[in-house]
Amino acid sequence: MRAVTIERFGPPEGLVPTDLPDPVPGPGQVVIAAEAIGVGGVDAVIRRGTIGRAGIEPGYVPGSEAAGTLVAVAEDVDRAWIGRRVWAFTGVGGAYAERVVAAVGDLTPLDDGFSAIDAVALGSAAPVARFALAHGHLVAGERVLVRGAAGSIGIAAVELAVRLGASAVAVTAGSPARGERLRALGATHVLDRQGQGDGPSSYDLVLDIVGGSAMPDFLDRLAPNGRLVLVGAVAGMPPADFGGRLLAAFQQSRSFATFSLDSVPRDALAAERAELFRSAAAGTLTAVVDDVLPLAGAAAAHRRMDDGEVFGRIVLTP
Repeated sequence: MRAVTIERFGPPEGLVPTDLPDPVPGPGQVVIAAEAIGVGGVDAVIRRGTIGRAGIEPGYVPGSEAAGTLVAVAEDVDRAWIGRRVWAFTGVGGAYAERVVAAVGDLTPLDDGFSAIDAVALGSAAPVARFALAHGHLVAGERVLVRGAAGSIGIAAVELAVRLGASAVAVTAGSPARGERLRALGATHVLDRQGQGDGPSSYDLVLDIVGGSAMPDFLDRLAPNGRLVLVGAVAGMPPADFGGRLLAAFQQSRSFATFSLDSVPRDALAAERAELFRSAAAGTLTAVVDDVLPLAGAAAAHRRMDDGEVFGRIVLTP
C-alpha cells in the first residue's frame, strides 16, 4: 500500500511517500480502506520533533484519524463490522496510508450519505471543542475567547459556544479576512494574534489552542473566577513559570486547566462524536475543509500549516 512516512524530523520535506506492506489487525483491531485522512496540528508537532521523539523514529507514519470502509477484523472482533463505513482514531500515528489500523473501540459508524471528508474535518476537532467547553464550565451569558480560532478545533468551539448561549465569542485571527470568515460562523469580536482589538476587556473562559510563550498574557485577560483551558500547543509549550501570573492575581480566583480527549471515556466520546456528526448532517455544525489533496501531497499540506495559511482542516485522499 501507499503511505507517507517521516524520514527526517523538521521541515515538511521530511514527509516522504513510500510503499509499505498492507497492515494486519492485531487483537481487538480492524483495518480500514481509507477514503479521507485528517491532517491535524498534532501531526505537525510530531513531524517537527518539538515534543520529543520517544518511540517515534524515521519511517513513522503520522496521522491520527481516517474515515473509510472497514475491510478486515481480528479474530476476536465481530465480523459484522466488515463493509461498514466508519470514522477511526488511529492513535498518535498510522493514518497517512491507504489502509489504516484502529482499535474497534475507537470507531464511530458513519450514516449513509455523510461524507468521509466531513467526518475527518470534525471527528477529532469537534469533540475536543465540545468537551473542552464543558471542562471550562461554560454557561449561557458568559464571555468566551477562542485563541487560535481558524483551525478546525477553534471553528467548532466558536459554533458550539454560540449554541451554548455565550454572550460574546471573541477570536484571535491572523488576518482580517480570516476574522471575517469566523464572524460568519458566529464570532462576535475579532482580535489579532496578541489579543488586541475591539472586544471585551475580560473573559470568563479562554479556550487556548496555541500555547507557546504568549499564553500567560491571556491569563491576564480572565475576569474574576475566569478559567483558561489549554487544549493545544501548536506554538510550543508555555513557559514553566506561567503559574506566577495566576498567583500575582490571587484575589481574582482565576484558574488554569489542560484538556485532552484521552480523559474522556470511550463510550461517552463515541456517543458525543456521533451526535456532532448528526449536527453536521443537519447543517447546525460546519465541517470547514480548507483543501483536499492527494496522499502524496502531505508535505504540501504541512507547509501550508507551518505558514499559517490553513482555515479549517486539510484532508488527504488516497
